[in-house]
Amino acid sequence: MTPASSPKRLHHQVALITGATRGIGLAIAHALAAEGCNLVLTGRDNAALKKISRELARKKTCVLTHACDVRDPHSVDDLFRTIRREFRHLDILINNAGITHPNLPVEKLPFPVWKDVIETNLNGMFLVTQAALPIMKRGGTIVNNLSVAANRVFVGQASYNASKHGALGLTNTLREELRPRGIRVIGLLAGATDTDIWTTLWPQAPRRKMMAPETVAQAVVQAILLPANTTVESVEIRPSVGTL
Repeated sequence: MTPASSPKRLHHQVALITGATRGIGLAIAHALAAEGCNLVLTGRDNAALKKISRELARKKTCVLTHACDVRDPHSVDDLFRTIRREFRHLDILINNAGITHPNLPVEKLPFPVWKDVIETNLNGMFLVTQAALPIMKRGGTIVNNLSVAANRVFVGQASYNASKHGALGLTNTLREELRPRGIRVIGLLAGATDTDIWTTLWPQAPRRKMMAPETVAQAVVQAILLPANTTVESVEIRPSVGTL
């Protein structure tokens, strides 16, 4: 059977991806679309969302784009009003939106920078998940993009480390709370991946040693496709070269 004639394993399912305009989020959008999944894609860049919508239209799946600032409860509420109107339910939630900051020790890290990272990476995950749960049913899946920073410490990245450690705690709590409802919660702990975040984090980073976003996306999709009675707590994936 050729890939073109392969069955669409997520046909009729609806997935929301935050931070979908680039990097891992964009790669996951393409991978889910290839499986026939209907998509709700969100980010803060309207022009980028429109471009992605045109790209994915060729995959013959329904794509809804909606600008949203995950830090803002009102913006999140507006997003979910649109989702309920267009789809009424949600099968898959990919909490992918995330930012970092230039390497700075704690003593030189401005509070507004700290706050922006925490609000995006942790508070945003909380707000979107809380809004999604009322329209998710048994068999649904939540994937939280945590990064290996969720259980490691990178010097000069206090707010990023704190946000990801906090997001791991939220993910673990959600898993236990939602287990009786039959909703799986998966933590994605990806190592160094070739995305735009390195422009801020480490401009001279050796990107040739990093994983491609598409590699991470395929791991996520394979985890989502596992049988409903399969327990998957985390997907950890790292480059095979070097110590990144």
